[in-house]
Parts: sequence; C-alpha cells; structure tokens
Amino acid sequence: MNIHSLVQLLVVIEECTKSENVVEELRRAVHSYGFEYYGLLRHLKQNHDPWGLVLAGHWPENWPQTYVAKKYVLIDPTVRYLAQAQRPFRWKESLAAYRRDPHQRRMEQMMADAHAHGLRDGYIFPIHGKSGVLGNLSVGGGPVELSPVEMSLFETVARKAFWRLLDLKGEAKSLESASSVNMPLTRRELEILHYLADGLTSMEISKVLSISNHTVDWYMNGLQDKLKAKNRQQAVALAFRHGLVT
Repeated sequence: MNIHSLVQLLVVIEECTKSENVVEELRRAVHSYGFEYYGLLRHLKQNHDPWGLVLAGHWPENWPQTYVAKKYVLIDPTVRYLAQAQRPFRWKESLAAYRRDPHQRRMEQMMADAHAHGLRDGYIFPIHGKSGVLGNLSVGGGPVELSPVEMSLFETVARKAFWRLLDLKGEAKSLESASSVNMPLTRRELEILHYLADGLTSMEISKVLSISNHTVDWYMNGLQDKLKAKNRQQAVALAFRHGLVT
C-alpha cells in the first residue's frame, strides 16, 4: 500500500456500513506496511484493563495475558507518554522520555518482554478530542520506517477508523458531547487532572511528571478556579461530570 492508497482508505472507511468491514480495511492497511500487530483502543489510563478497551486489534499469542499478569499497564511508558503526546511517536521515544524515572528498570523489562513476544518496534498514533486523548492506534512488529507524510496519514486513518467504529456502535454522539465541553484547560492541566482522578497525590504526580510538588499544587489551584470547585475532590467530580476524564 502506498500513500495514495492510504488516502483512498479514508474514503473507503467512511463508506463502510459494518464494523467488521472497518476492522478488515484497517487490518489490511496495517499489514500492507509491514506491521504484524496492531490495536485501536479507547483512551487507556494506568488503572484500566487495556484489553477491555480494544475496538480492533491483533497481538502476539500470550502477550495480553502476560501484560495483565505482570501489571505492565502501571508502568507502560507508551501509556504514560500518550497522556502528554501531541503527535504520533515511536515506542522507543516513550522509553527514552523516562530515562530518569524511578520505574525505568521495570519499563525496560516490559519492553524487553514485548520484544521477546515479537513486538520489536512500533508507533502510536494518538486520537485527540477537546478534552484530551480519546484513544490511539498502536502498530508494531519488526522495524518499519515511516516517512513524516505516512505518519500523518496513519494518524488520520486512525482517527477516521476510531470514529467510524464508534458511530456504527451508536456511541459516537455520547463521546463527542463529552469531549466538546468548553473548558479552557491546558494540556498540562488535563494531564494533572487525569492523574488526580487516578488517586495520585501531589508528590506522586510531581515524580511522574518530573516537576516540583509546588508546581503541581499551582496547577491544581488553577484547575479548581476554572472548574469552580471548592476542593480537589469536587474538581475531580466536576471533571467526570463534564467528560474531561473518564
């Protein structure tokens, strides 16, 4: 499949009337570029079961069980990096971003385990909404070099397939309304809000984001002001009500 075929795929996905057709078109596109495995997922957080959020995908045998059994979702660098990513990225970029993280050794162990299962290299294409990341397409297997144009097109294909599948499931409108709440929060504020909703303290958030505890508190005070919340607990409750976190 070449760049022209990816552009054509956008039209084909839009015209699909069944979910299985969307999945098949996406699978063909991924495999034609040399990727053996892929997953189109709703937004994944560190307390989620990732396999319950899959809209479409194919992974190496036993990898989902290994991932869950070893609780890799708690330290997965791609999951953490996805929360702040504004563009598509390569898996190894996420590991490099946490070179000084206290969980670095465990992250390296996870990536080595993934490599042993055949997930040697790959990319993630974030799917954004107004409230932040709504989902992503992850593709991988052996090393594949994508040009900037191909990465941009894959990101567009991921977004198109994501919304088309949700539309065919009758879930697109509810997600759109949740993601279109007019809350002028910055990327960093949304990131901190998600960690706050996960139950992390200011100290824990500061370590994850490599910023000071006082800086986290400053952002949280700003969040409370914007959400008109009396305290952090109410800020989280309002964030869930407005669809800013899920």
